[in-house]
Amino acid sequence: MGVQTTVHLLRHGEVHNPAGVLYGRRDGFHLSDLGHQMARRIAETIGDRDIVHMRTSPLERAQETGAPLAAARGLTPTIDPRVIESTNKFEGMSFAEGGMTFVKRPHLLRHMYNPFTPSWGEPYDEIAARMVAAIHDARDAASGHEAVIVSHQLPIWTTRLFLEKRSYIHHPKNRQCTLCSLTSIVFDDDRMVQVRYSEPAGDLIPAGDRSAPFSAGGAPQEDRP
Repeated sequence: MGVQTTVHLLRHGEVHNPAGVLYGRRDGFHLSDLGHQMARRIAETIGDRDIVHMRTSPLERAQETGAPLAAARGLTPTIDPRVIESTNKFEGMSFAEGGMTFVKRPHLLRHMYNPFTPSWGEPYDEIAARMVAAIHDARDAASGHEAVIVSHQLPIWTTRLFLEKRSYIHHPKNRQCTLCSLTSIVFDDDRMVQVRYSEPAGDLIPAGDRSAPFSAGGAPQEDRP
């Protein structure tokens, strides 16, 4: 057995988003009070692990999620644009009053012609490539120890599908990547040997939000994804 290193992919916590906006890469979307509680739970749960390196998406919700853990470990996270949220043709649209339904906006259907790429957003292959490059850099920086990368649901889930050699085609509500979940990749030297999944903040997530493709903290139930 060679040098064992673990890189944890941490999804951000609940976002204050009372209008139910698909925020994507937009600035100004911060953690809700519950989201901050989730972030503290992460620090309480893994803050005593051998984590020597952190990097985070440049978006506020990711940096805020990583802050308690970084403080617990005495680390300054690297801001890494490669682990940012994916792009999406529907960014900025709201679920309020059924605003993202194809019945109300039939013109949106023109983006839905190819689920393999996908046609409505950043290609899955490109998401996986940038995420894997960041994971390799984190692995090298934490060789023999552990690293944490704070990212977003679709990039993390796409990376897992790629690593496990599974099809990219999926329903967003079937992603195993809840708020503040950990997708942990174990390496033996530079060879991936295992992918593990855990939900340290799972008990804090409202039941109706567990399968949501993005977070809408503070939104009425009918305006949530």
